[in-house]
Amino acid sequence: MLSRSIIFLLLSLSACPLFAQQKYIMTVRGKVKADAVGRTLAHEHIVTNFIGAATVVDVPGDDSVAIAKILPHLLRLKGQGISTLIECTPNYIGRNPALLKKLSERSNLNIVTNTGLYSAVDKKYLPPYAFKENAERIATRWEAEWTNGIGGTGIRPGFIKLGAGSSALDSIEAKMLSAAIMLSRKSLLPIAIHSGSGQAAISAFEQLKRSNWKPEKLIWVHAQNGTDEERAMLAKEGVWISLDGVSEKSWEQYASMILFLKKRNLLNRLLISHDDGWAVPENGSYNKLELFGNGNSIPYNTLFTKLLPALQKAGVTASEIDMILRKNTTDCFSF
Repeated sequence: MLSRSIIFLLLSLSACPLFAQQKYIMTVRGKVKADAVGRTLAHEHIVTNFIGAATVVDVPGDDSVAIAKILPHLLRLKGQGISTLIECTPNYIGRNPALLKKLSERSNLNIVTNTGLYSAVDKKYLPPYAFKENAERIATRWEAEWTNGIGGTGIRPGFIKLGAGSSALDSIEAKMLSAAIMLSRKSLLPIAIHSGSGQAAISAFEQLKRSNWKPEKLIWVHAQNGTDEERAMLAKEGVWISLDGVSEKSWEQYASMILFLKKRNLLNRLLISHDDGWAVPENGSYNKLELFGNGNSIPYNTLFTKLLPALQKAGVTASEIDMILRKNTTDCFSF
């Protein structure tokens, strides 16, 4: 039987920071310690295929064209002080972890991919099993990606990506969220849910609350689709508010939304990004990639050239900007 002094020593060591469990994020190259995550863009894409789950074809073989086109933009991001990019392209919409890993290795930029399924856009991106299987079976599929890696690559996801429409969650969307909550309980992965309105985001939060799961594990993706009051209400509840459509055409509106949150001392729940990337115009090929038509002529750039300077001019401090880009994203995606 252990002596009282030995038990006391073991308890003391377990409470010591040196023996505490290290937080990390899961990138396409493996674990990265939370204190090394750095400034992060919380919602971007690399390559996306919008044709739909019924006909999407993975790009075979040579991806050198994609790498040559995209790599210079990732290297520029590194030069602008970004260390990590959260890549939000879901399964059946062109997710390609192997390509992400190559780009991560060449750019030395941390890239995080996802598991999950995307139910927005009239369920166009859902495979047949999403309609037939229950939440437990779907969660098991996603858990296999978390445990063993995606599609034999050994690359593990760093968050769960879902999609919903503009109304309260329907039965399919609610089932996907139930599956995500099951996996999040086991893995502590955050759940990023594309929401077409504040109503959809509030519906997701209410389901999370009924499930007695942590609100800080929920990311309201495209929170710009709601109102200031909806964003403030969910931020106060602990939900992450992701304003992720910054563009050359919309950055002034984003500045206004961010300043509203600042006035209410809610910048500590804010994530910002562009939602930029490239689309595949020819199914099964990267030979003719096209930039998203979302208002940015140069991907991943407007935040640095327009939004952040405007926020600083309006009184957002350098430490607050660092909190948004570094501390918030690290707290959100690490576990």
